[in-house]
This record gives sequence, structure tokens and C-alpha cells, in this order.
Amino acid sequence: MIAASVENLETTLEMEAKYGLTFPVAYGVTEEQIEDFHPLMNEDHHGRYIQPMEFMLLRDGTVFGSMYASGPVGRMGADEVINSIKIRERRRLEREAEAAEAAKEKP
Repeated sequence: MIAASVENLETTLEMEAKYGLTFPVAYGVTEEQIEDFHPLMNEDHHGRYIQPMEFMLLRDGTVFGSMYASGPVGRMGADEVINSIKIRERRRLEREAEAAEAAKEKP
């Protein structure tokens, strides 16, 4: 797991300490750096800001899932991410077992 923030280093370190984060967190992300992700932008009384984005990547870099959310509703919880990974791994192991069994049956 990795995270990226638009915040500066000091604010990012404070967030890491406050929430006990144990994974890498990049900081100082700019709009230009993320434009290829087609971020959702918002402008309100807080000013202009980038909406949170979540991506789950496979080992080869393929996007397995993504979420763009303007609020906490709809964002994936850690338990949902873990469950998605477990389901995907179970299916992968089932396919590998089926392929191995099919290979045994071939003369």
C-alpha cells in the first residue's frame, strides 16, 4: 500500500504520526502530476481541491479496481480491499488448479 497527498512534508508527517501509518506516503502532489488519472476536481468555500482517488493494482501494474469519491460514502474500507484481494487470489488458485488438472489429463 502506498498513498500520495497534496499536502507538504510537515503536514504529511503529522498525518502519518496521528494515524499511525506504516506505509509510504508521498507528499506535494500537483494537479499536473495526476492529470493522466483524470481526477475529480471540486471548488467550494474551501477552494479548489482534488477529490480522493483509490487504485488497486495487480502485480503487473494492471488496475484491478479504482474509486473516485467526493466524500467518505463509496470509498473502500480496508476490510473491503482485503476481501477483494482474497476473492481474486482464490479465483486465481482455482484457475491454476484447473489448468494443472487439465494438463494431467492430456496424453
